[in-house]
Order: sequence, then C-alpha cells, then structure tokens
Amino acid sequence: MPTSLSTTPRVARPGRYLLCEPRHFAVHYAINPWMRADAQVDTALAGRQWETLVRAYREHGHTVETVPPVAGLPDMVFAANSALVLAGRVFGSRFHAPERRPESTEYETWFKAAGYDVYRPEELCEGEGDLAPAGPFLLAGTGFRTTRAAHAEVQEFFGVPTIGLQLVDPYFYHLDTALFVLDDPGAGGAGGEDGAPRPAANIAYYPQAFSSGSREVLRRLFPDAVIATREDAMAFGLNSVSDGRHVFIAPAAVGLIDQLTHRGYVPVPVDLSEFHKAGGGIKCCTQEIR
Repeated sequence: MPTSLSTTPRVARPGRYLLCEPRHFAVHYAINPWMRADAQVDTALAGRQWETLVRAYREHGHTVETVPPVAGLPDMVFAANSALVLAGRVFGSRFHAPERRPESTEYETWFKAAGYDVYRPEELCEGEGDLAPAGPFLLAGTGFRTTRAAHAEVQEFFGVPTIGLQLVDPYFYHLDTALFVLDDPGAGGAGGEDGAPRPAANIAYYPQAFSSGSREVLRRLFPDAVIATREDAMAFGLNSVSDGRHVFIAPAAVGLIDQLTHRGYVPVPVDLSEFHKAGGGIKCCTQEIR
C-alpha cells in the first residue's frame, strides 16, 4: 500500500550556505514593485533578523559561510542572485540592473579564493534567483530578469535538462519568489553514480505567478506539489529554503506552513520582514553551495 504524502518520512540534508551580512543594506533605488526609493530601513533590525537566520541554519546542522559586504552595494545581502553552484561548478551572474552588476565581481572573488573556477555568463542571468535544481531538472525562470537565452547557456554549462518557466506577475520577478524545491535527493550534483538519472524532487509554488503553459508544465512534472495561495506568496512564503525536512519560512505564510506541516515537513519560521522592503526574503539571502 503506498505511503501517503502526510506520513512520508522527511530526511534533512546537511547544506552549505553562503550569506552576506547586511551591514550596508538599504533601499536606495527601485528595481522591483516591492522597492520604494524613500523606504526607511532599520539597519539594526535587519542585522538581528539576519543573525537569527544564520543561527537557525547552524542549529539545524547546516554550515554557514559569509562573504564580506561592500559599501555601496546595498543588495549584496541577497547572495542567492550571485551564482548557481551545482556539482562543485559555479555559474556566475550577470545582473539586469546596472546598480547590482558590481556584486558579480565580489562574489566571483570569494568563490575563486575558496578554490572554485567561476563561469561568467554572456547572457543576463541572476543565479539562484531564477535557477532551481529539482531532481533531474533545472527549473529556470524568465520574464523579468534572467533571459531565455541564459537558460540555454546554463544547460550547456551543467549538462542538466533545463525547463524554462515564464513569470508573468511583476511581484514575482524572480523564480525564487514564486517557487521553491522542497526535497531534492540529487542536490549534491548533476546526476547519480555513473551519470544515472537523479531521483524526483517536489516543489511548492504559486501557479498564478506563471504563464498558462508554464503552469501546465509544473502540473505535469510535479503533480504532488504544494500549491500556495497569493496571500502566502505575497508574504514571501515561497522565498524559502528546505533541507528536505526543515523548511525555513516566513512566519506570515500561515496557510503554507499548515500545508507543509500536514505533509510531514517541519517549518522553521524566521522573520526577515525588513528585507521585504527590497523584495527579498530567506532564499534571497541564501546561496547554496552544492
């Protein structure tokens, strides 16, 4: 008799996360609907919230490393946009907004010092903001930041089938605001032993953030996905990080938290509301080094 989704054992996968202290975090410009150039940021509160996230990761068995913040780069705190790291290979970023382009060099410097080669994309691509490894696939968002041409470039670099997904709602300008991977057994690399296919993953997502065709693709690929409401998505509930068991999630996404609990996951609420002023949350602040 098959095991129900609510009783499936959930196993945590230790992660290695790269974050950037929000010492210089501010909202000085507006490049998404969440941002207001005159927004007042409580830097001290942002720092405390960020430290809570770091502590939560470490308390749940994850390794946290940090890249030094740079004055004049207020969005550098959003480490996820800097790259995609898969099977020890680093595909860097080329930002859409001129204000953020210098961040690429700072993260590239960190990765090189850590012993990685870094590929510089030719097309506009904003790292894990629009790229999400999910089992045998790489889900890739487009519509506002990362271009479709970048999807082909990413696929050629990693050799992983890349599924393009069209984002249509400006509030969900990055894939990681509209979707996150709940469990990914093959997250350590692009394939299993001897290149065998990676096992299936599962996701949570907000369907209306995507075009009709992309919604159908997600429905076919992930028939057991957790479906979020707009209310939970707007609360940054989908800008979450899951280790396969624990889900680090915005506390205001109460409906999504209930669904995840019912599925056997363990939600770990972490309030990063100060970062919402810039359109970011937990996942935006977290680069996973696979």
